[in-house]
Amino acid sequence: MSNDFYVYVGTYTQPIKFGTGQILQGKGKGIYRFLFDAAAGILKPDGVAAVTSNPSYLTLDRSGQYLYTVNELKEYKGQPCGSVSAYRADAENQELTYLNTQPTGGTDPCHVIVNKNNTHVYVCNFMSGSISVFPIGADGSLGKASQFIQHTGSSVNKSRQASPHAHSLTFDKEGLFAFVPDLGIDKVMIYRTENGALIPNEIPWFRVTPGAGPRHCVFHPSGKYCYLINELACTISVLAFNTADGSLHALQVVPTLTQPFEGENTCADVHISADGKFLYGSNRGHNSIIIYAINEESGLLRYVGTTFSGGETPRNFAIDPTGSCVLVCNQDTDNIVVFKIDKRTGKLKKVSEYQVPTPVCIKLYPL
Repeated sequence: MSNDFYVYVGTYTQPIKFGTGQILQGKGKGIYRFLFDAAAGILKPDGVAAVTSNPSYLTLDRSGQYLYTVNELKEYKGQPCGSVSAYRADAENQELTYLNTQPTGGTDPCHVIVNKNNTHVYVCNFMSGSISVFPIGADGSLGKASQFIQHTGSSVNKSRQASPHAHSLTFDKEGLFAFVPDLGIDKVMIYRTENGALIPNEIPWFRVTPGAGPRHCVFHPSGKYCYLINELACTISVLAFNTADGSLHALQVVPTLTQPFEGENTCADVHISADGKFLYGSNRGHNSIIIYAINEESGLLRYVGTTFSGGETPRNFAIDPTGSCVLVCNQDTDNIVVFKIDKRTGKLKKVSEYQVPTPVCIKLYPL
């Protein structure tokens, strides 16, 4: 595998009011592009790839030809919703050509993903707690939403869980099931996939501990285990995945903070190393990355260590496909920090740092 990658970084470009009530002043211009040498852990700035509003989460399709980004907005063209935009990535230099934008039907879209067959794009609308599905055209552009699913309910934290807040969508290894952690209702909603559509599963959800606030999940490369990071409880749930019926079953819950911390902390992202040996999760407030070793037979986690993120409010982060580095977006200090992974222990060592205004999301694609 090549050690060289294109890197895209989504940023906040204008003020955004979060579910906590905090208002962040976005400083970015849109989607930034870098070249990345994974062997050295070095990023080379390559300019602004696209000027667009609040591209807070990005995804590339499996071919690398098309990039999709949410525009995390509360209003789009006079409608109370955000939007999702499509770009074509040039095969030679990854220059982005704008294709089109569609309204998402819900407010503050915060996550976007493409299915295994590159036929549909799925968007989670955080504040309004809904999911929108868009068909992909032959040219990579997005058709009007083919499906809209509104979650309902609430949970025990009245300031953060008064209504549903769909936060992300993750497919299982085979792409047969989709899982949507909803922070507002303390459930991971489970859907079957059928010709791009989401069909409520016979076992429709996995319920977490009240007040946990599920945010993101990731599957082990084996496909047998799902790891769920809970934003409000600052925990990671280890879940066994039943491939026959799509259900999830709790095996273990571990903390993302292993020492007393007097400040406020919430969790954000979770990823597994390419070899399936280590899990990483981000803490905002404590401003750190926690590291766990994964028992490949049982799926259970063993604490390895905690590394400070090199900035404030680590949001999304990425592990490069070679398994050499972790790249962390520190939203509130306008920097991306690159850490080398010790492939034997899983521990991290800072190797480089770069200035990017209010970085939120980072994605890599091989040159």
